Amino acid sequence: MRGDVVEKLFGFSIPDPYRWLEDGDDARVRDWAAAQDRLFRVHRAEWAGKRSWASLLDRVSSFGVSEPPIVRGPVMFLAEQLRGDEQRRLLVVDAGGNRRVLVDPMEIDPSGRTGLYAWWPSREGERVAVQTEVAERPGSDITVLDARTGEVVDGPLPRARNTSLAWLPGGNAFYYVSRVPDEELAPGDMRLQRRVRLHRIGSPWQADTVVFGGDDAPDHYYGLTVSADGRHLAITAMAGPTSHNDVYVAELADPEAPRFVRTVDARTVGARVLPRFLPDGDLLLVTDHQAPCGRVCVARRHDTDPAAWRTLVAEDPEAPVDECLVLDDPALARPLLLVARTRHGASILTLHDLATGRPLTALPLPGAGVVSSLRASVPHGHRAWFSYCDATTPPTIYRYDAVSGRTERETGATTAGHAPEIRSRSVRYPAGDGTEITMLLFSPDEDHRGPRPTLLYGYGSFGMPMRPWFFPMAAAWVAAGGTYAVACVRGGGEEGQHWHDAGRGAYKHRAVSDFNDAATWLIDTGRTTRHQLAGFGQSAGGLLVTAAATQRPDLYAAVIAEGPLCDMVRYENFGLGRTWTDEFGSTSRPEQLRWLLTYSPYHNVTPGGSYPAFLLAGAVTDLQTGEAHVTKMCAALQHATSSDRPILMRREPDTAHAALPASKERALTVDILAFAGEHTGLSPGRAAAPLHGTAPEPRGDGLVRES
Repeated sequence: MRGDVVEKLFGFSIPDPYRWLEDGDDARVRDWAAAQDRLFRVHRAEWAGKRSWASLLDRVSSFGVSEPPIVRGPVMFLAEQLRGDEQRRLLVVDAGGNRRVLVDPMEIDPSGRTGLYAWWPSREGERVAVQTEVAERPGSDITVLDARTGEVVDGPLPRARNTSLAWLPGGNAFYYVSRVPDEELAPGDMRLQRRVRLHRIGSPWQADTVVFGGDDAPDHYYGLTVSADGRHLAITAMAGPTSHNDVYVAELADPEAPRFVRTVDARTVGARVLPRFLPDGDLLLVTDHQAPCGRVCVARRHDTDPAAWRTLVAEDPEAPVDECLVLDDPALARPLLLVARTRHGASILTLHDLATGRPLTALPLPGAGVVSSLRASVPHGHRAWFSYCDATTPPTIYRYDAVSGRTERETGATTAGHAPEIRSRSVRYPAGDGTEITMLLFSPDEDHRGPRPTLLYGYGSFGMPMRPWFFPMAAAWVAAGGTYAVACVRGGGEEGQHWHDAGRGAYKHRAVSDFNDAATWLIDTGRTTRHQLAGFGQSAGGLLVTAAATQRPDLYAAVIAEGPLCDMVRYENFGLGRTWTDEFGSTSRPEQLRWLLTYSPYHNVTPGGSYPAFLLAGAVTDLQTGEAHVTKMCAALQHATSSDRPILMRREPDTAHAALPASKERALTVDILAFAGEHTGLSPGRAAAPLHGTAPEPRGDGLVRES
């Protein structure tokens, strides 16, 4: 049923025929959604090879420990998810190597809907603050446990979703971020309304003192860090996930009444600045100020002029900085700085003198893969842990010892079967405006001339870089004989902040055209055909692929959008959309409304268009993007399309935007693989389906550089 709603904004008349689908409590909407559920089940029953996809995915999925431990003195805290586990659980490992389970979400909630979100051990390792989340609920609780016994010491502290937390020395108090109680807000206020509070162990949460944040910052995110001696607190503040932030620093003579100095003003500096305290009380800053690919600086605590910052590790225009950490154990000849960068998609780790920034050595890595999550022991560590993965290697934990200079494998995830042989390459393709874009290609490690069914992935928002991570979906697709491609479009962070700026706000349309240019290049070079190509994106990547397909539906056999944004005129009304205007723009401004209308997928569906098969997947309750994007886009496409390819909606109850119990995540992945395979001619155990017509042989050209 199409409605007659037309919204008038700044002289634009904007039809919204499916506005009625925004009210999920309306009986008509429930009936419509139930009919869509039945339609999806009918089509799913016809997909070939679904069981084969499930079996293949099981063989290539990883389980075990996938991120480095948090080390406090002789105690390690790490998360583990074994094969068959719905959620990961928190373990503690003592000095003797004895492991025991500290938190198992399945014991808290056997339904599997409650997940372990984050954990923060005290500096002494005697207590740990643990945050759990229930998928479809807006709140999130923090509970404090005794690390030795697992007994609850304090909590729960409510309304702490997406929090940051910093302990004071002694383990008797910490700062954290939580939302203002609903009863203190105006009715229907859905803004973040967060405050930084001080909690003392044993005190009721109602007594927690607000030390930062107020009504003038209703949609701010806060990051917290406390100096090792507990004498200073630093807070980063940003209005949503923006590309710049404020920094405030306070002395903690009275922890309940810190007096803050704003040392970085986002409006004047216009950059991302991430601080941490050095042992002498100065600040180590990772920033893209006057360095789009990042640099590492040292600053006095209360320096308010960036000109006073001293560059420790200079920018490398071809290798953006990812993260760094300090190793300052007295056993070392000098304090050290470990820096992770990414050059042409592959991570590099370099060791520097902390005092001068002088490079000392490059750490050997297992391959041309991805390093993440650098962690050091606290206090005063000489060992660093990090995670490494690549297209065929699931996350593996390595330990670097700065005293011996050795890097050793410590633990990691594994797969149930043998990982497929995958050929991983980085190539460059031309965008329509001549800009060269990186594409990551993963294909079977075999000689093959001719096109393959291809799954093309993209994201292109919030400065998030795409890397050659281990991805079970990609491994399964390649193991079945297909090519998995990742387009590193503008709007991401693959080449630093300037790359993000080139694809956000007024330039978001470039990310969309970059994705279509990737599809065109894959077809023109004979690597795939229009009948074998599927586009795939998640969240903001779902916006990317649906916008690309509404502009060039002829390029794709199928499109899969998981938790997408589709209605960019009303996205600010759903979920956390109001905090994303720095990335996309706001309809409250005429010029920005014009940007949004040029690519908003829902508003660019053309009646009579021959659209590819669509699978729009989302949670029944999506607190991040809002569920109306999926329903409205599905209805608009079903009404408009002139092709016989299906437009389907897959809804998942009792889940969240991007955090599913393992069984539900597996089921969704199998459905995506089966849907994409059905419409591109790929199925495990058989050759790709015959092509419609012929295609050119793969060719090289002057713009392709493989590394």
